[in-house]
Amino acid sequence: MISTTSSTVEMVTQGKLQISEENVEDKNAAGLGCFGWLLVIISLLFIAVTFPVTLFMCVKIVKEYERAVIFRLGRLSDRKPKGPGLFFVLPCTDNFVKVDLRTVSFDIPPQEILTKDSVTVSVDGVVYFRIHCPISSVANVSNAHSSTRLLAQTTLRNVLGTKNLSELLSDREGISLSMQEALDDATDSWGIKVERVEIKDVKLPQQLQRAMAAEAEASREARAKIIAAEGEMKASRALKEASLVLADSPSALQLRYLQTLNTIAAEKNSTIIFPVPIDMMQSLMQRKV
Repeated sequence: MISTTSSTVEMVTQGKLQISEENVEDKNAAGLGCFGWLLVIISLLFIAVTFPVTLFMCVKIVKEYERAVIFRLGRLSDRKPKGPGLFFVLPCTDNFVKVDLRTVSFDIPPQEILTKDSVTVSVDGVVYFRIHCPISSVANVSNAHSSTRLLAQTTLRNVLGTKNLSELLSDREGISLSMQEALDDATDSWGIKVERVEIKDVKLPQQLQRAMAAEAEASREARAKIIAAEGEMKASRALKEASLVLADSPSALQLRYLQTLNTIAAEKNSTIIFPVPIDMMQSLMQRKV
């Protein structure tokens, strides 16, 4: 199963490379023309005549993380970019564009977005991308970095506009993955690979924050009352069981009373209340009458 998947990926990658190579071949199919080849020959003769001097004009260097896309008389001269290291260009007929292949990150400015349940929120994020095809990034789009930034802002609005507020607050990872897929598909023809998209912060209006805080406080108070009521119910059941035990053994009530007096005396109180049975009070009142 793993080998089948890997072979499928390789076939897709090879297909994309073949398509890009065919596009370059189609562009170069017309050739430079007679006048173009004449200019190239003149440039070569100029190099031969002024060889020691033109050596500094013809030899260029690109770094390990850079590639050079060469245009000869306005046309792509090769199907592959040059670099890293030394490469040769013809003066007057060739010009080249350096492309940085390192991963680039940028912040998405805060966007005022209306969610699916009609709540206005401010959301910002960060995008990580790199150029994987230098020729496409130069030939297919005027400014790959700026276009990716603008596309990331619109994609953020489009994706979050289909989400509820609860989904926006709880499913950030899913939103990031959907944004990454959308950006990656849209920028594939520009030679850009979007590696990661992250939601940084979600800012809610002050009124909505107060309403959510009041709702959370009310739910906490409701849970506290439920817990207190359950505690009172358990305490009443325990008192009922204790009263049944004391009713079966009158001496246990006297021992409990003495234990209570001991506890009061340990706290050094000056006032001690002695409980008097109600039956005794009723008998005294009857005698007075």
